[in-house]
Amino acid sequence: MLIYFYLIIDRLVNIIERNKMSRIQPINPETVTGRAAELLGAVKSNMGIVPNLTKVMAAEPAVLDAFLGLGAALSQGSFDAKTREAIALAVAGANQCDYCASAHSAISASLKVDQAEINARLQGESTDPKLQALLTFAVQIVEKRGLVTDADIAAVRAAGYDDGAVAEVTAQVAANIFTNYINHVAQTDIDFPVVSTQAAERAA
Repeated sequence: MLIYFYLIIDRLVNIIERNKMSRIQPINPETVTGRAAELLGAVKSNMGIVPNLTKVMAAEPAVLDAFLGLGAALSQGSFDAKTREAIALAVAGANQCDYCASAHSAISASLKVDQAEINARLQGESTDPKLQALLTFAVQIVEKRGLVTDADIAAVRAAGYDDGAVAEVTAQVAANIFTNYINHVAQTDIDFPVVSTQAAERAA
């Protein structure tokens, strides 16, 4: 009976969240001009859609430019797309960012990651021991505000990661904190199938 109560509450919360107005006015790609129009056009060209997060960032084009530039640069690192998305999910879960949890769950599903693994990654967990070590470290970076211990770094190195990977996961965490915090401040309207980080915590 309790599980049905939680499901009803989650549904009501999702309805409320969907009807809330963003606290930063999203930019309309159809009417905007200048640099914001160029950047939003590039987003649509690359993704086929213009997510609300990018519309919110476009309120100051330099913010959207920074986001896109950082993402493009990090995509050239050693982590593949599935690993980058796993880190994004773990950070979204740690920061309780429902927008990013929803977006990266959808992206992970499109990369053929199964639902149970997506749910686990939101909790900073994985069935892959090597990825597990990386996600544990990513969550430690979030929770300790970067002030990780020698033992934390030793553990991720013991899983087979080198100094480059330690630097790269740190950058990936920072990039995702960037989007998490934008969404927290703006209360960005979720335009993906909604995933509640609080519901995921209860199910864990």
